[in-house]
Amino acid sequence: MDFALSAEQEDLAASERAWLTKHDPIAVLRPTIDAGPARVPDAAVEHVVESGLIGLLTDEMGGTHVDLAVLVEEHGRAASAVPLAELALATAQLDELDHPLTALAEANANGAASIPLVLAPADSAALVAEIKGAQLSISGATRPATALLDATGFLVAATTSNGTEVLAHVPGIGAGVGIRTLETLDLTRSWSVLDLDLSVPAEDWVAVPTGTVAYLEDALAFYRKMDALGAAERLVEQTVEYAGQRTQFGQPIGAFQAVKHHCADMALQTEAARATLWAAAVALDGADSARRATAVSAAAAYAGEASSTVASLALQVHGGIGFTWEHDLHLLTRRIKVDELLNGSVSWHRRRLADA
Repeated sequence: MDFALSAEQEDLAASERAWLTKHDPIAVLRPTIDAGPARVPDAAVEHVVESGLIGLLTDEMGGTHVDLAVLVEEHGRAASAVPLAELALATAQLDELDHPLTALAEANANGAASIPLVLAPADSAALVAEIKGAQLSISGATRPATALLDATGFLVAATTSNGTEVLAHVPGIGAGVGIRTLETLDLTRSWSVLDLDLSVPAEDWVAVPTGTVAYLEDALAFYRKMDALGAAERLVEQTVEYAGQRTQFGQPIGAFQAVKHHCADMALQTEAARATLWAAAVALDGADSARRATAVSAAAAYAGEASSTVASLALQVHGGIGFTWEHDLHLLTRRIKVDELLNGSVSWHRRRLADA
């Protein structure tokens, strides 16, 4: 497949990188890193709203998954806490509805609300959804999701006991809605699950076409690994720079063959992962669900392992300084490790490919 980013997409990525460099998320996080789960800075929320990024996938904006992917990669590279993919996917789904819920799409896009997408777990017994007359009953726990602590509500995608796929707007913490924050390796984002036991009124839920939940699951699996790719890319840059500065036996360590091989392997893994992920992004923009599922799992399996390998090699080349709390390497590595596991681990996606 021949593929290249357009000039507009390259400009979009460059613009986002410039903003994230100026408002470095890690520098913002450092003073409060021991104070509790990472929160989304107000300045970052204002930026994505004013830039129109949350509504990127709506018909009005006309953006594609390739467009959103270049942005998610930049946020992963900067270790941003903004749940950009979750907000953009929720907004696009709400925008497509012929239902009162569609008003929430505009609220999300203009910053009046912050309603990210949250998925039901793969284990159907963990979250039970049942249609009872005009109401939707939901009980159980969702999959882990990021930045739920900063949300004003949640768009839960689930399949009911009779096979109907639904989207439900769940209000913030209150009766029947609890947030359980998880302790994970990732210090750059908060991770939580929703504990639900409530009845959702007719105006707050809607049945959606069969295949919607599978599409959203594929999309989030893709964006989780695209985020990891961004972090891996930054580790490659930091490692090459360090190898050119750190001296041993009177010369930079980058002059030694073993270190050269490590850096070359890191670059190769990163670029190969990028190729698989771009193929998945194109498939997400297409209409062939079987091709999409295969492309996403192939990309997630390869990129998940590749980004983790890059993190391990970066630590080897950095040596002792890479183990220190002050160095950013461990923050990016932690982020990559969590991305590797959530929304389908490497082994899960490989099994899915084998069963296809």
